[in-house]
Amino acid sequence: MNNVLRQGLEKGLAINNLMENWDFLQLQCALYINSEMPGVPQAYQTPGKPLRGFVQRLKGKQGRFRGNLSGKRVDFSGRTVISPDPNLRIDEVGVPEHVAKTLTFPERVCKHNIEKLRRRVKNGMAVHPGANFVLFTSGGKQYLKYGDRKRVAAELKYGDVVERHLEDGDVVLFNRQPSLHKMSIMAHRARIMQWRTLRFNECVCTPYNADFDGDEMNIHVPQTEEARAEAITLMGVQQNLCTPKNGEILIAATQDFLTASYLLTSKDCFFDRARFSLLCSFMGDALEHIDLPAPTILRPVELWTGKQLFGVLVRPNLQCSVFVNLELEEKAYTKRGRQMCINEGFVCFRGSELLSGRLGKVTLGSGNKAGLFYVLSSDYSPEVAGNAMNRLAKLSARFIGSRGFSIGINDVTPDERLIREKERQVCPTIRAALMPLPCALTLRPRIPG
Repeated sequence: MNNVLRQGLEKGLAINNLMENWDFLQLQCALYINSEMPGVPQAYQTPGKPLRGFVQRLKGKQGRFRGNLSGKRVDFSGRTVISPDPNLRIDEVGVPEHVAKTLTFPERVCKHNIEKLRRRVKNGMAVHPGANFVLFTSGGKQYLKYGDRKRVAAELKYGDVVERHLEDGDVVLFNRQPSLHKMSIMAHRARIMQWRTLRFNECVCTPYNADFDGDEMNIHVPQTEEARAEAITLMGVQQNLCTPKNGEILIAATQDFLTASYLLTSKDCFFDRARFSLLCSFMGDALEHIDLPAPTILRPVELWTGKQLFGVLVRPNLQCSVFVNLELEEKAYTKRGRQMCINEGFVCFRGSELLSGRLGKVTLGSGNKAGLFYVLSSDYSPEVAGNAMNRLAKLSARFIGSRGFSIGINDVTPDERLIREKERQVCPTIRAALMPLPCALTLRPRIPG
């Protein structure tokens, strides 16, 4: 259009034609910026789909900011519904086998893993753990759905890259939208499992703000060894037990775990040797060595208390050098008596032994800097705190499952005494609020003359 205008000036076109070309050039420049500009004359409107101007490329859901920067569709990611699993460690995520066969990690062949990768190549795409592609050092690429997999496995050389299926122990990033703070995306270790949901320990719900009423979450698989190392070091769950906002612990016991802990640490909770040993076995795995403490009651039968169970939970054996000293006031504390509080509201740990108090949200929950897990994390290491959380999750799930715990409408209905007290306090306030205000005007009788 600019060239047409220049030629018109050189040839001496009529002024009307020049102005028409001039207006059309202006319109084209304006539409180049904003193609949806209002007030375009009918004669100048182009038929069909209008061009996308700069404004259209930037704005809206499909624009650069929202479509390509804030959120993107990316490779090597998966999304499905989440569900709880207290048997997983806090730094693990249960990945469905269907997802694990689609997501891959490019592992380079060396002398330490060549046999493993040969087995993966032989298994192919359909069998987990298998592989989807082989990238040869010569530059070729083999799709393992077709072709002779045994021959490809036999010809595997150092330096080739096998895009193998996700397997146990792989580092994945776990994320829930909306990602509002740093801990909305953290690095977990994959645990390949049956069924179709992503599973993780309920202790990690708080930073994600996740619940299990249909929420969906995303996993992303880092594609290089450097990315994996950075993810687990900087974004690992055990490196982020405390929120960077104010240093309070955010990954801690919740709901069933708190209920089970409160029931176990009551004064009247006693176990014989068989039951106590069974509960100790609940909290560990086959590799955990546990030393039973001396019984609290010796005659007529040996009995252990629920408080001793928490001593074992914090310090499972004599080789463990974790000695926690902790005093804090639970919600039920009566402000007198300290260790002799009638409601057992004063919690006291000495040398990792629970001497008094029923454990609740103040001791085991998130959002404070005085609880058990915060002390373990700061005085010892996040790994020690994480291990204690894993033991508590396993123990609580099995204990409350075998003991049983239910809640009904009666538990949340106020009793007669509370209703009477409420009426006594609230009703006078309401009556005073509804009384008509005294009139500010004073009427005087008219004096004749």
